[in-house]
Amino acid sequence: MRPCRFRHRGSILLGVFLPTGTRMARNRPISLLSTCVLLLGLVFSTNAPAAEPSPWLEIHSAHFTVITDAGEKKGREVALRFEQMRAVFATLLMKERINEPVPLTILAFKNDKTYFQSAPLRQGQPIGVTGFFVPAEDHNFFVLNLFEEEPWRAVAHDFAHLLLNYNYPPVQGWFDEGLAEYFSSIRLDNKQVEMGGDPELQSALKEDLLQNRRDLRSAPKSLTELLSGQAWLALPDLLTMKHDTSSYMENTHNTLFYAQSWMVVHYLLHEKKMPETGIYFGLVQNQHVPVEEAIEKAYGMTGVQFDQAVKDYFHSLKPLFTALDASKQSNQQSNPQQVYQFPEMVGPNDSVINAKSISERDARALTAEMKLRIPDRREAAIKELEELATAPDQTAARAASGKDRNRDKDNDDDKIGSAAAVGNEIAHRALAWDHLQHREFDATAEELGNAAALNPRDTWIRYYLSLLKYRVSQAKHTDIQGLPNMLQDLRAVLEWYPEFADAYDLTATARREGGGPAAAMQAERAAIQLSPRNQQYMYHLAEIYVEDKKWEAARALLERLKSSSDSTVAAEARERLGQIGNEQKYGVSAGTSPAKKLTTQTSPFDVLEQDAAKRAAAARTTEEVAGGDKRPAKFLKGRLLGVDCSQPPTAVLTVISGGAVLKLRTADYKALLLIGAETFSCDWNDRSVSVNYKAGGLSDGDLVSVEVR
Repeated sequence: MRPCRFRHRGSILLGVFLPTGTRMARNRPISLLSTCVLLLGLVFSTNAPAAEPSPWLEIHSAHFTVITDAGEKKGREVALRFEQMRAVFATLLMKERINEPVPLTILAFKNDKTYFQSAPLRQGQPIGVTGFFVPAEDHNFFVLNLFEEEPWRAVAHDFAHLLLNYNYPPVQGWFDEGLAEYFSSIRLDNKQVEMGGDPELQSALKEDLLQNRRDLRSAPKSLTELLSGQAWLALPDLLTMKHDTSSYMENTHNTLFYAQSWMVVHYLLHEKKMPETGIYFGLVQNQHVPVEEAIEKAYGMTGVQFDQAVKDYFHSLKPLFTALDASKQSNQQSNPQQVYQFPEMVGPNDSVINAKSISERDARALTAEMKLRIPDRREAAIKELEELATAPDQTAARAASGKDRNRDKDNDDDKIGSAAAVGNEIAHRALAWDHLQHREFDATAEELGNAAALNPRDTWIRYYLSLLKYRVSQAKHTDIQGLPNMLQDLRAVLEWYPEFADAYDLTATARREGGGPAAAMQAERAAIQLSPRNQQYMYHLAEIYVEDKKWEAARALLERLKSSSDSTVAAEARERLGQIGNEQKYGVSAGTSPAKKLTTQTSPFDVLEQDAAKRAAAARTTEEVAGGDKRPAKFLKGRLLGVDCSQPPTAVLTVISGGAVLKLRTADYKALLLIGAETFSCDWNDRSVSVNYKAGGLSDGDLVSVEVR
């Protein structure tokens, strides 16, 4: 034992005896209380000081992932409510199966501060709603403020749009907005579901913190008020009105268009006319039948009769008018009765929900990854991600320190690599995504390499690597490099998330370039089935038709796409239509090239795959050697102290393990089977190694293989 003193601002605070060899940080202010706690921990325990448990949890239900700091009970409730909303939506659309072709994460914050630091800005201030949606091609996010009641209701409108985009063909805007408004009225608990109320109804009286009430005369009119107080839009005008819902960027919903769309869908759902509505859209969208004629053929009534039926239905909904009157009273109910109530479809006992702890660093990185997709938050998100990507992980460092004091005979502390204690894989991955969006391809590759070094099993990295190869080929107008590896990576992505539509689309692109239009068509159709409104996928299918010389199918699809709401797709379709005549005439597509030989290119995952093959070869070699050498093969993990190559090609490796030092010899280091390295080096030292060898004496032997880490 040795005496140890600590100084704080020049004064001696405490003197105790510590075990010899114990080291403390110097020149770091430390309070008396924390000093006592730390020293007691060192004196009475051989383990590293326990870190405070992370408040963050990752909750998994059948279809959703929730990241929250509000505790397991609240996190489970959020997951359950989304499962319930999903089940209700499937019932409304009469769907047995719901597609979710883009991974979705729900961030649920327990307090206002964290939520509003993440929320989009409006006129320089965070938005005032209790939840918001952040869409992207690769990863969707819902963000909730759990300080408020029922925050999932704030995102129900966007959730309906999300599910419509993935589960219903592209249709006219009135249907999308009408269904989204109807769905956003939803109220859920563990026993029943309520729907059909006015989603835009607000109290006409506002109460401040001192319980003073004031009349909000300038409050926007609710949908019930709009339909009660003025003439409705002519039905043909409503049904043909242009309204793009693809971007999720909407202004106020307090307009006659939203109100009337809401009520038409309200009527169609109650009267169970969704099958007839599908027939109607087939007539107007595909056969270009006039609206009036399509109404009569689909619904069996004239347009005038249909219009009157909707109005009569509206006036029959007494709960709407009761709720409207109550909203103007001083003692109004906060949750007025809705039009319809029915038993819940998914209860607490019907859905398996699991929870596990995640580190605060990972939770911060996921939050910053979401904020990258919000323009006003991007700069702050990058700053935080860069900090997380480079700062040491103190939790991992403490774990490594604890391991070092408790190493076992197999030297298991070597399993903790230095990368595990430095940086954050999610942060590197998110930065890679941002670089990719800005066509900074070298920086993207570097960040993906850093992420793979920290967590080579993260399938997100394989997806982004495939996307990087595709984007590089687009930007440079060259072939995709590393097609075999790209296809292998995408196969792993689809095993991880079988509904990932973009992975199918990338697979189709890679197969088409590799000379397989039939296989490409199969993958592209899978992408379209999962995301039927994605116009880019449709254009890629047209390209495959051209590649396969299916001229009529290609021409018909391009004719539809030339008027696409996606301006990029529309321009590409028009240009392709201009080329297709010559391509058909001369029999060679401008985009066609001889089938390419698929040459494997380097990727961050090649080393892992090569190592697996080398391990198998090492096992075979061991068996072969055993046939002529009766000594049993031994396996050892340790640290390589140095290599003696003074008598080439012989080499002797000095390895220490569990306090024992071994001299392991190879007759020809150029022929030695290596794992984790391409070539043998006589300069190796201070490295973690795993070796297969044949024992000679107690401290020597003949090498079979070496794995270098």
